[in-house]
Amino acid sequence: MNRLETLIWQNHTLKLLDQNRLPTEVVYHEDKTVEGVFNSIRTMIVRGAPAIGVAAGYGMVLAARNQKSTQKENFLKNLRRQGEYLKTARPTAVNLAWAVDRMLEKAETTIMNNKQANIDTILSILEDEAICIHEEDIQINRQIGLNLLSLVSDGDTILTHCNAGSLATAGYGTALSVFYVAQEQGISLKAYADETRPRLQGARLTAFELSESGVDVTLITDNMAALVMAQGKIDAVVVGCDRVAANGDVANKIGTLGVSLLANHFNIPVYIATPTPTIDMNCPTGIDIPIEERSGEEIRKVNDTAVAPPDVKVYNPAFDVTPARYITAIVTEKGIIRPPFSETLKRIMLS
Repeated sequence: MNRLETLIWQNHTLKLLDQNRLPTEVVYHEDKTVEGVFNSIRTMIVRGAPAIGVAAGYGMVLAARNQKSTQKENFLKNLRRQGEYLKTARPTAVNLAWAVDRMLEKAETTIMNNKQANIDTILSILEDEAICIHEEDIQINRQIGLNLLSLVSDGDTILTHCNAGSLATAGYGTALSVFYVAQEQGISLKAYADETRPRLQGARLTAFELSESGVDVTLITDNMAALVMAQGKIDAVVVGCDRVAANGDVANKIGTLGVSLLANHFNIPVYIATPTPTIDMNCPTGIDIPIEERSGEEIRKVNDTAVAPPDVKVYNPAFDVTPARYITAIVTEKGIIRPPFSETLKRIMLS
């Protein structure tokens, strides 16, 4: 089956597969303004760190296009302001700020190196840069899949948490890329997918895209992970992430910490699949990663149906941090990074 495209750039419009409506509806949402992209990121129409980064690139193009009539001397100032606004949509995923900063740098460099360039020329160059970010993500993710494939064997069963597949990226995915690359090479891998409360990305998205692609996938509730590990059903844990700190601590969807602790108890390797733009060498440790807290309604309700008292207090952090000591390896497009992460991450980021 051809995998669904998460993002489509067409006629100066960003079309996003609305992931809040999967798996029952396949609907594309359209954004033509930076405010629209902000809201799509914030409300999780588009989600997953790499996909958010790609969307942010196009969001900056829209920010630039929507001030086409601005005088050139004010163009950069306004674009920077819009970029800072866009960064606040979701603070944990570093790809968002990375893509915004890359687009701003491209605009600044273009204006500095070509003082005669008009606004139309700058817009064209920015659009090309956003398309480049989009295409790079697809190639990066496939290479991550190839690198992950070297760590598993034909017939292995992998447990994954949340959704780090083609729906979370421009294509292939990070954690799920290993299944798609394995298919290309005739290698059989099985998956166990945690449902991933409270937004059920594992149930709604991972189980959906893997089953649609012909991967043997079994869905479990989050609190079943310990049992299936104890029964010897899991050979490896592979998850994506939203930020890697310089010491190797990793922020990923809430529940990842628990999965990693269980895997360590049962001597199961834990692999973090991530593109290098998700590695934040300016963030010393996991303590320094901002953790987004979301509305309590996500826990009080499931599909708009109340499952808890309406006034009960709720704590709803969207992410947790897995300390580096519980991670076997971090798998990037540049290679496989092993402890001591403080040294190996620095080396790979300089390569």
